[in-house]
Amino acid sequence: MLKKKNMKLKLRRTNLEVKLHKTRNKRVPSKNIMSQVAEIFEKEQDKEALILDEIKNGGNGNNHFQLDLLETDRIFHLSDIEKICVNYRLRFLDSSYFKGEIPYEAIAKLKSLEKQHQITIKNYKIVAPAKLFKLENADDPLLLAPMGNNYYYLIHKWGNDLHPFRKLMMWPFKYIENFVLLLLALSFLLALSIPDGLFSPNQTTSQFFIIFFFIFKWVAGLSIFYGIKKGKNFSSAIWQSKYYNA
Repeated sequence: MLKKKNMKLKLRRTNLEVKLHKTRNKRVPSKNIMSQVAEIFEKEQDKEALILDEIKNGGNGNNHFQLDLLETDRIFHLSDIEKICVNYRLRFLDSSYFKGEIPYEAIAKLKSLEKQHQITIKNYKIVAPAKLFKLENADDPLLLAPMGNNYYYLIHKWGNDLHPFRKLMMWPFKYIENFVLLLLALSFLLALSIPDGLFSPNQTTSQFFIIFFFIFKWVAGLSIFYGIKKGKNFSSAIWQSKYYNA
């Protein structure tokens, strides 16, 4: 009588690679694998080319997203976008004006969104510094798509974050009132820096304010001349402007 241990069947261990090949071969013959993969890649490349073309050439209309599939923290009203653009002196324009590079991550997110919502996204908008609509730069663009009723969906952000003091540096250019306050403060400091007795032995308060007034006229005149020469305007007026010298 054979020993009990010799009666045990020796089971062959499972090779996952072999099983994977068998599973694939049942789905599609091996000789057709490369042609099928090449066809899929070609379709994906065509889809990416269409998305890039839509971004570069722009479009019209709103996008009919499925609201229950959207992330609420990515939905913004036009008033929110306007406030950011005015505070940081940014532009909010059609993507057709954007001259920077669109990263592949943005394209991948767009493909995923279109597949998820079963739509073709169009009429892209971009928030970015003015230079990015003329020159390549590495600041902080935001790619958005309109949803209707002045609501926009944030698709992707790329590039570097803005300078931490950009909001402070751009504060004087938000509105004309801000700019006038800056000129008044600058003129006051310049007036204080003028030594006593330069114009009269004993300078009175009235004389100080006369000097302050003339300095203010001088500073304001130079600022207006520079602004007109460069075609500059305040952030509240240019955040949707298509013109570079604004």
